Amino acid sequence: MHSLCRVKMQFRTVLDVKVVDVEKRRSPSKHYVYLINVTYSDNTSHIIYRRYSKFFDLQMQILDKFPIEGGQKDPKKRIIPFLPGKILFRRSHVRDVAMKRLRFIDDYCRALVRLPPQISQSEEVLRFFETKTEDINPPVEDYGSKRKSVAVVVLEM
Repeated sequence: MHSLCRVKMQFRTVLDVKVVDVEKRRSPSKHYVYLINVTYSDNTSHIIYRRYSKFFDLQMQILDKFPIEGGQKDPKKRIIPFLPGKILFRRSHVRDVAMKRLRFIDDYCRALVRLPPQISQSEEVLRFFETKTEDINPPVEDYGSKRKSVAVVVLEM
């Protein structure tokens, strides 16, 4: 029975994705994650959380694995969507940039899952949209308090 479940899970594909929001995280350091509602072929859907850098990693993996579809030989043959580039910005504008990028990330994800099966159902894409442990129990942010937490280190002499 256990091995049967594993086989079934392996063939679950991503039917649809929608990037619905951006959330600030403070651990391990301040960053933003995109909330993505993923609908799978087994009629389940989950919210997953991904940092922008994870999209960038996925893009590099896909372009390496599918050079023709990535337009490396002939740019006219490129079918892999472009990922919006990294932007350098002042700290006060971080949320603005994350929010502006949301629509582009949404377009990118939607285009990705609509590519031919060899790409949209590739191990890399399926692993990216897979529900991970940290997606099931995301960290809870305390928005009510503005005070900074202070770590006290006691040195023994």
